[in-house]
Amino acid sequence: MSTQPLAVVTGASSGIGAATARALAAQGYRVVCAARRTERITALASEIGGSAVTCDVTDTEAVAALADAVGPSLDLLVNNAGGAIGLERVDEADPEDWRRMYDINVIGTLNVTRALLPALRRAASGTGTIVNVGSIAGHHAYEGGGGYTAAKHGLAVMTETLRLELNGEPVRISEVAPGMVQTEEFSLTRFRGDRDRADQVYEGVENPLSADDVADAIAWIASRPAHVDIDFLVIKPVAQAASHKVARGPLAPRS
Repeated sequence: MSTQPLAVVTGASSGIGAATARALAAQGYRVVCAARRTERITALASEIGGSAVTCDVTDTEAVAALADAVGPSLDLLVNNAGGAIGLERVDEADPEDWRRMYDINVIGTLNVTRALLPALRRAASGTGTIVNVGSIAGHHAYEGGGGYTAAKHGLAVMTETLRLELNGEPVRISEVAPGMVQTEEFSLTRFRGDRDRADQVYEGVENPLSADDVADAIAWIASRPAHVDIDFLVIKPVAQAASHKVARGPLAPRS
């Protein structure tokens, strides 16, 4: 029987998810890469010596198949699948966009956590770990972000509730809340393929976070001693003070 710890990463086809799968593999995990885009996760799994399971986290049958593929024991679950759609004001928002964001960020995380919690309770290492990838948007509001911030607030509350409900069991519950992360798809998806608008998000910002920065934080959480639970970790670029306050241009001391 293999003594290699087992991890599942959702949303592993790109961005933070793919970077996290690589970071965990480098740390010694056998990683199950889960996402909708089969070709991408198959290539990633081949690269890192893991496995790939095609999974839409909002589809309960697909999530059940993921649980079957994982088997009876799991050491680490990284709930990374999520995303934002649009930047409209509340009075101009499309309710379907809000539903989709809630389904992916909250219900999807709920589906996967419920399905894999029995295996996490039987972690071969003796302690299961859940890391939910939230956002600073889940703890503050900003104009135009109502739907996304509502969904990430929901994820943050679900994470905290789960920690309370599992108290007394050997399962650690963490939330990583990144600020501005420049990935190939997040803003492009948010603005429905509008490349110019997506690029403007990062324009002039000195060193926004990369997916690797967030993956490194997740791997660090997972590597803590079994008795240490990192409840909540915020990670932002130096140029960002809050969701709505970002310095553009070179960082320099005031004269």
